[in-house]
Amino acid sequence: MITDHEIVQTTAQPSAVIRITVPRSEIQHVMGPGYQELMETLGAQGVAPAGPWFNHHLRMNSEVFDFELGVPVATPVTPAGRVTMSELPAGSVARTVYSGPYEGLADAWGAFQAQLAAAGHTPADGLWERYLAGPETGPDPATWRTELNQPLRNG
Repeated sequence: MITDHEIVQTTAQPSAVIRITVPRSEIQHVMGPGYQELMETLGAQGVAPAGPWFNHHLRMNSEVFDFELGVPVATPVTPAGRVTMSELPAGSVARTVYSGPYEGLADAWGAFQAQLAAAGHTPADGLWERYLAGPETGPDPATWRTELNQPLRNG
């Protein structure tokens, strides 16, 4: 289930990230360890996340996900291991919120893309998910919330 989309203007958000390129079928195996590595590196540097963690997909196809697993930060991090600085982009973004288990995200993205097409919006490259509430907030997947963000082309 997704909400009706809204169009927002985002500002660039500095972020600490780990870039990951994996076959689509492997994403569930890299998320937990990547998140743990990211948080341990931030903790070692005394840097706190400035918002929810996210996946910023730079390139996607049916076979491979090329993305940054990250968190926004107010204080820059020193690159360490796989952790580097990046940013979520500024621009016009369509946004919706999906409620449900992570296994339903592909269908949620499909419904979101259909909403955007019906409204006459043209997606730009890249997209990101922000994990607002998940397993850490309770065991019922129906209460989990993921914000879906799709940059839009101008004009």
